[in-house]
Amino acid sequence: MATRKPHTAAPAPSCAACNLLDRLWINLYKIHLVFRPAGSARNLHCRGLKADSGGAVQLRLEGIVVIVGNYGSGKSEVAVNLAVHHRQAGMQVRIADLDLVNPYFRSREAADQLTELGIDVVLPPQPYLQSELPVLSPAVAGLIRRPGDLAILDVGGDNVGAMVLAALGDAFAGRKRQVLQVVNPLRPATATPAGCHKIRREIEASAKMAVTGLAGNANLIDETTPPEIVDGYAFMKTVAAESGLPLAFITVAEELLPQVDAAQFDCPVLRIRRQLVPPWKKATTL
Repeated sequence: MATRKPHTAAPAPSCAACNLLDRLWINLYKIHLVFRPAGSARNLHCRGLKADSGGAVQLRLEGIVVIVGNYGSGKSEVAVNLAVHHRQAGMQVRIADLDLVNPYFRSREAADQLTELGIDVVLPPQPYLQSELPVLSPAVAGLIRRPGDLAILDVGGDNVGAMVLAALGDAFAGRKRQVLQVVNPLRPATATPAGCHKIRREIEASAKMAVTGLAGNANLIDETTPPEIVDGYAFMKTVAAESGLPLAFITVAEELLPQVDAAQFDCPVLRIRRQLVPPWKKATTL
């Protein structure tokens, strides 16, 4: 087990450069990565939005929770915030970074803050922490066998990333677990329920285990608005109904929570404090 050591940050760019980089980042995300179907959130009436977010269903997970999904669905951000949420509720929490296929935006990037909060972080050995090698720490099997109150496994994207779960079959044998598919309806591959089902089946085939629930993560990064949250929830309810899987929770960025009436949702809401950000931005304090 290893925890990333603090490193010296590169000099920060000027404010003008930051603004320019922000705009380039958001526009690239919107143009190349985001697909808005006809009748998307900005064209729909925003129902049930209030300044007060009270009345939400409480989110509490226990045991082994495996987080899967397609590339760019926001799995790692969800996994990190899920760990923090339960740790702040007084639970013993462990999290393992099992993303062996993508060198960017992995939960290991938040390892220092997670460790400071008392969360046990399982990572590849220190010499391979920032490498692109598919190194699986032996400590992961130990985490599965001794999960504590909650053990979160942040798995790599798509069916390729999910292959690591099949390699851990012996550790999983006979143990109950929840496997949650994170879905961002504003990404091309998951812009339709059929696309979500296709990705789920591919992940299940590679992982050799079934998805047991869904997590809605509708967002456009910094340009997300309350209508996207409301319509994303409606989309996830459709996916849940078609698949027969429960909607475990949806996510809402912390800055949007005052604008969204969480009581309108019949599932829990996970507050998101962004940790996995571009190099020119600062992560939110957990």
